[in-house]
Amino acid sequence: MKRHFLLLLLVLCSFKITAQKLDPPETNKAKLGYIALTDFSPLAVAKVKGFYDKYGMTEVEVIKQASWGATRDNLELGSDKGGIDGAHILTPMPYAMHLGLITKGNVPVRMNILCRLNLNGQAISANSKFKELKLGLDATVLKKVAIEAKEKGDPLSFAMTFPTGTHNYWIRYWLAAGGIDPDGDVATIVVPPPQMVANMRVNTMDAFCVGEPWNQQLVNQNLGYSACATQDIWKDHPEKCLGMRADWVEQHPNAAKAILAAVMEAQIWCDKEENKEELAQIVAKKEWINCKVEDVLPRLQGVLDYGDGRKIVDQKYKMTYWLRYASFPFKSHDKWFLAETRRWGFLPNGIDYDKVVNEVNRADLWKICAKAIGQSAMIPPSDSRGVETFFDGITFDPKNPEAYLAKLKIKNIDGKKTSIKVAK
Repeated sequence: MKRHFLLLLLVLCSFKITAQKLDPPETNKAKLGYIALTDFSPLAVAKVKGFYDKYGMTEVEVIKQASWGATRDNLELGSDKGGIDGAHILTPMPYAMHLGLITKGNVPVRMNILCRLNLNGQAISANSKFKELKLGLDATVLKKVAIEAKEKGDPLSFAMTFPTGTHNYWIRYWLAAGGIDPDGDVATIVVPPPQMVANMRVNTMDAFCVGEPWNQQLVNQNLGYSACATQDIWKDHPEKCLGMRADWVEQHPNAAKAILAAVMEAQIWCDKEENKEELAQIVAKKEWINCKVEDVLPRLQGVLDYGDGRKIVDQKYKMTYWLRYASFPFKSHDKWFLAETRRWGFLPNGIDYDKVVNEVNRADLWKICAKAIGQSAMIPPSDSRGVETFFDGITFDPKNPEAYLAKLKIKNIDGKKTSIKVAK
């Protein structure tokens, strides 16, 4: 027993020593934005559990944003002009800002991605009227209904959270795999995540793609059901990231690493099974997501009640923050998001994938912080996770993104048909 205690003490001391390797931050202040979604949890936990303080970032503000558009606007401003320095953000958005695709006057706002915040934990949910159709992972059953609705002049409406965002790409991939053109056969609209359930209640849309807890809340309120989980589309897919203005990172390199180390420790905490209930209780509070604990907890635990009679209890359906390299920002994944940005007409003139990814993705900082917090074993052997396979058998080789695009039957690379509405 004494020997085990000494070994444990040695491990703890070693962790403490390595955690002090980061240089003192240039500033103790930063403003980070977030949207009310379960995948922002590491930012809240880092605040509540004192991880920012641990690394000298004693005045970090974690500020709720009304929408992804507001997040973009506040990142454009920066904290010195009343905005924010970084954010919990949809992975394609920092790239779209960096390239000037979604910024005012198309002026680029240089961005960095410091880490991925999570894998999995999103879903495509549908109006209850589609239960009889047994709409699920296979969207082909919806094609006839979609075409008929279009011909009547009242196309089916699908909501997502931002045009150059993960949820838009998930729902488009799912529709296209089912033979439905998301730009020609149906209407797509933008709705902020916290407003999805309310809009379904008043029949603003037929289906939506969003992160938790809003899919679970839809089921809990008997307003619809989850047709499929996004991890059924792409197993262990990347989702949100911690994005920061590149000029802020350059001016405060030690502070950026301090924030990153704090968030990484929070991710480790979030992924521990014994912390799931406390995590749900923390983020469900009014000052964070503002929902019921039962809207958050089940899908954190891998309990997926689709709301149509299907129920699965499986670890693969858990939102994952740290395990299986969840936090590491694989450059190969960023290439897929850029390829999808090309696919749907937002990048009609092409792109140098490697150049842009290397400008934005700061996997180098992640590796430094992993060593500093005693997590060297979690540094993957490569910045690429290799070839990815989707549910319909399509593969993506990050060495040749354009070859991936060539395989796809439904796409809109020239951008002439793209028309996305913003819900009022």
